[in-house]
Amino acid sequence: MKKHLRNATALLLLAVACRQPAQQSATSSVNKFSDATLRKIYTLQDERKTQDLLAFLDRPETMYRREASLAFGSAQDSTAIPALISLLQDPEAEVRKATAYALGQIGNASAEPALMEAYQKEQHVPARAEILEAWGKCATQNGLDMISRYTAQPVMQAAQAWAIYRAGQRKLNYTGAITKAADLLTSEQEEARLGAAHFLSRTAKVDPSPAKAQIFKVVQQDPSANVRMAAALALGKMTDTVGIASVVNQVLSKDADYRVRINAVRPLYQLPYAAVQAAAWNALSDKHPLVALSAAEYLTAKAPATEASRLLEAANKQPDWRVRATLFGAALASSPAEQKQAVSQQIQRRFASAKNPYEKAALLTALSKDPTQYAFIEEQTFKAAHPAISTSGIEALVSMRGQKNFDSKAAPTFNQLLQQAIQSGDVAIVGIAAGAIRNPDLNMKEAYADWSFLTQARDKLTLPRDIETYLELQKTLDYLEGKTSAPTPATPFSHPINWATVNKLQKNQKARIRTSKGDIMFELLVEDAPGSVANFVELLEQGFYNGKNYHRVVPNFVAQGGCPRGDGWGSTDYAIRSEFADLNYLEGYVGMASAGKDTESCQWFITHSPTPHLDGKYTIFARVIKGMDVVHQLNIGDTIEKVELVRQ
Repeated sequence: MKKHLRNATALLLLAVACRQPAQQSATSSVNKFSDATLRKIYTLQDERKTQDLLAFLDRPETMYRREASLAFGSAQDSTAIPALISLLQDPEAEVRKATAYALGQIGNASAEPALMEAYQKEQHVPARAEILEAWGKCATQNGLDMISRYTAQPVMQAAQAWAIYRAGQRKLNYTGAITKAADLLTSEQEEARLGAAHFLSRTAKVDPSPAKAQIFKVVQQDPSANVRMAAALALGKMTDTVGIASVVNQVLSKDADYRVRINAVRPLYQLPYAAVQAAAWNALSDKHPLVALSAAEYLTAKAPATEASRLLEAANKQPDWRVRATLFGAALASSPAEQKQAVSQQIQRRFASAKNPYEKAALLTALSKDPTQYAFIEEQTFKAAHPAISTSGIEALVSMRGQKNFDSKAAPTFNQLLQQAIQSGDVAIVGIAAGAIRNPDLNMKEAYADWSFLTQARDKLTLPRDIETYLELQKTLDYLEGKTSAPTPATPFSHPINWATVNKLQKNQKARIRTSKGDIMFELLVEDAPGSVANFVELLEQGFYNGKNYHRVVPNFVAQGGCPRGDGWGSTDYAIRSEFADLNYLEGYVGMASAGKDTESCQWFITHSPTPHLDGKYTIFARVIKGMDVVHQLNIGDTIEKVELVRQ
């Protein structure tokens, strides 16, 4: 069950209380890991030692059974399923709830019958809700159909909505689920509407058109911005597009929350340009730069050639460098051939005068719209002083190669460039080039007589630091050899939890992030993710984060920083384990970036809004308790000036 059932009955409030971070419920300032047995359980979780953890499921102490159950939410070992199923009958509700979460995290359909049975018997509201959501995570088609036919009492509607949402990741038939989601959009419970809206907007290949009337009403009238923004995404998935343009126009002009306006830009892609161009151009003048950026990205993709001069004029007037660079790209893409050179030269002049490496990177992306700029981008890529520039440069070159108007006579030159990129030793350039080589649309299986340069590049990498590049190279080698897939190499266990660091932290330990836009205050969730918190604290005490940038800001998704390279491809020489507590990504939650399970290192992100598709996949180790206004202002290139613990 989601932990944000806040505003309904007393039972709902009880459910919420059981899902809050562990720090909030304790009265002592000392975190729970003064208990040696808890340290042992979390160490075994960190080491992924299933057999040793199983012994704690039989302990007489409720706390230890609960914590051991939760540990399998991170270990995710299916061999533990029989033992966990037996704990669905535990006399303590908090153990049953923790067990349901763990079974849902494992996600094996074999657990569905036991979860169905437990759901029928469970009387404790928070545990019953957790069981229902776990059932959704493990659902077969029959199970999903049962959940979708179920008429839930108000106290269980949110759990039902999230169960349907979780089942949406299992590639089933969702006809009945769409009908139920439409019904849940009318619920008085915000959480039920939110879960239903996310199901309709995020489930692959689901057409939410049958819920059109309800979605229209929610987008325009729901009191919750979180629900409105989720429903706005669903507009872009409808095959029945009648009336959508009018609704989007209204949202873009009237909704007070910039995140809803961002999400309302996305349905424009599915509509005729003539019907929505006024809305798109108006959004370009939005007071929030991330809304303007979203509009500029839309215009890059959809504006016709007749808009070229208008786009160029807008670019030259735009004060925000990121929006400006995107508009330059839009103008270049839509310009007729005889005018491209003049626009490209203007972009080159901007590039030469720009001091911000991230602006230079964005301008290279803009230049990729003109194939004649290939040589300029190549030169800048391989001589760049900042990784953000070289990374965007190789991405731009790969993008140019994929364009329909790419000159096939230039293919050998491009093939040589990719080999040079692979041999460069730069992890980002290598990884991006490797991905291009296995792109089936580029048909490069016969491009090289000898593929040994790929193997040599892979063998020079250092694991786990370079795991992302390693995986890109390995996938390319598998593709060239005709293999459909290969197992991901196990991440070596090289960085155990530093309990000395953990034990000096308060249960509600604060950290201050000083940025060029203002201060942000984190509450570190040490009792939920001790290994991740300890790693974060060790790095901040070394001054590791000071002077780093926010290298990735995706409108109404995340602001991400902490990369030592500044382009998202940097890491440390070690990896830490994923820690999945029974928490959900709400606005302002802080997660560890990764290239897959157990590959976390130093990068982290802050969410702009609820992002349930990240739940249980990326470690949550902190949450913003002050400074969300700053988070919403962050943009690429903003500086993390200093990170420090707040002594209380």
